Amino acid sequence: MPLNSRIERSIARAIAAGQRGQAPPKLAAALDYAVNPGGARIRSAISLSVSLACGDDQPVVSNAAATAIELVHCASLVHDDMPCFDNADIRRGKPSVHKAFGESLALLTGDSLIIMAFEVLASAAAAGPARAVGLIRILGESTGMPGGICAGQGWESEGKIDLGAYHRAKTGALFTAATRMGATAAGYEADAWAELGARIGEAFQVADDLRDALYDEETLGKPAHQDEVHNRPNAVSQLGVRGAIRRLEDMLSGAIASIPSCPGEAALCEMVRKEAERLTPVIPAQYLV
Repeated sequence: MPLNSRIERSIARAIAAGQRGQAPPKLAAALDYAVNPGGARIRSAISLSVSLACGDDQPVVSNAAATAIELVHCASLVHDDMPCFDNADIRRGKPSVHKAFGESLALLTGDSLIIMAFEVLASAAAAGPARAVGLIRILGESTGMPGGICAGQGWESEGKIDLGAYHRAKTGALFTAATRMGATAAGYEADAWAELGARIGEAFQVADDLRDALYDEETLGKPAHQDEVHNRPNAVSQLGVRGAIRRLEDMLSGAIASIPSCPGEAALCEMVRKEAERLTPVIPAQYLV
């Protein structure tokens, strides 16, 4: 089965399970709205690609890892868009969840997606108990404190911000989780895969900073220039456009070099190269001279 089909089917099953029984209709609808249509599903794709490169001997566990990562990511977007944070009206080219369903249901949607992610991993324990426990631990570390996405959001409330720590937590944590969980799901040592996830995560954040600074809302499908509006730390303000471009290039080349030895190493290298091409924003000519 193609990679994208595996991811979408697994996510659909998780959402359907969350909508079963006597689920409140509006909240049930908001769950689907927050997750579909999805973006690139890049974190899920990375997780499943690592599992495949490592043999993918327990597909149920690999699918659970990829699904859980995406559910937590979608939850973070719902929460990020709310008035208490970014107050964003648009996400993925449509009204953000709090605009479509109201703030109360948006908060509950994000919370429900996070809980659902851990339910998905717990359900995979029947196929691989030790691996499922490892996945739960990694996702917990990457979602909460001290270095997960909650910590990343918390850095924005500090007067002095460490850009590296901010990026590692807010964006990098789930990318590092993706590579570590993909390896764990296939029975490999998680920590050997942390550098790959960290490098991809930082590259993704730098690319996002560049897009925010250089693109408009129509191109992005969400509000532009938000780093400037909210006075958030970002690679463009600290390094300049050209410096940020160099940083992005360094991170992407380093990511490929950091891939551990595994049966599917060549295919994984190609996948990372393709993601690098997709990830790299189109830079206006004046910054390339």
